[in-house]
Amino acid sequence: METETTDKKPRGKMTFIVTISIITVFIIYYSVMSMISPVRKLEEIKNEFGAKTAEKNDVDQRILMDSTYLKLLKEKAFLQSRIAMAQTDSIYLTLDLADSTANIEISGVVVHKSKMKSLKTSKILMAGNENVILSMLATPFTISHAFATIKKEPVMIKMAPKDTSEYKPDIMPDTSITEPVNYILEMNGGIRIYIYQEETVKFSDRISHLSFDLNDRLRDTWNALKSVAVLKVPEYHPFIKIRLPRTEAKIIYRAIPKNGQIAVFS
Repeated sequence: METETTDKKPRGKMTFIVTISIITVFIIYYSVMSMISPVRKLEEIKNEFGAKTAEKNDVDQRILMDSTYLKLLKEKAFLQSRIAMAQTDSIYLTLDLADSTANIEISGVVVHKSKMKSLKTSKILMAGNENVILSMLATPFTISHAFATIKKEPVMIKMAPKDTSEYKPDIMPDTSITEPVNYILEMNGGIRIYIYQEETVKFSDRISHLSFDLNDRLRDTWNALKSVAVLKVPEYHPFIKIRLPRTEAKIIYRAIPKNGQIAVFS
């Protein structure tokens, strides 16, 4: 009996050590793959948009270091993107990160302007290769998917009265006025635009934001784990995160089409 008990202890200890070793190796492997992910994304952007940049001589290199020249290139890319969207005769969104404004436009005319209260962008969009990023921004992004805490098109089901005597006016309050507004617009190419409401007046506002952000992180983690499990580098999503007043955020989300377009000026 004593020998059997003694044998069980080393086996249990060995199993524990093997389990911890496997978990440790997986964590290290997952971390390495996650660090490679942004680099891989930048390479994808370079491969797609870098070919449009002509070969540069020594003079070109000096010009490209000039801040005034870069500013003109940014303005040109932004205008090209806006012109492309204006030709669609559809509502679209422009984000002027330099001016901290989000604008709803139709045919080149700004019909609604909102001031950003805070702004955070992925380093890959701000500190990457200037010419490649500008080439990418010269083409408008198209919304491929969206996650939101509010409905895109609110629907109210009403029973039609048989005659005027049965008619009753709507007396239910509009709860959409105070409901938390947070959403993610995922673009073609994997870029994501996060728009959160500025207000955190009520406790439910904070809970909604935390829950929404947690669900997004869990989705990303799950997708990353699935990629790592089949020896693939997880997909990295460059991001732009902004905060707007609740009403402004809601107007923008419901104004732009489901597969609408967005132009960004950095």
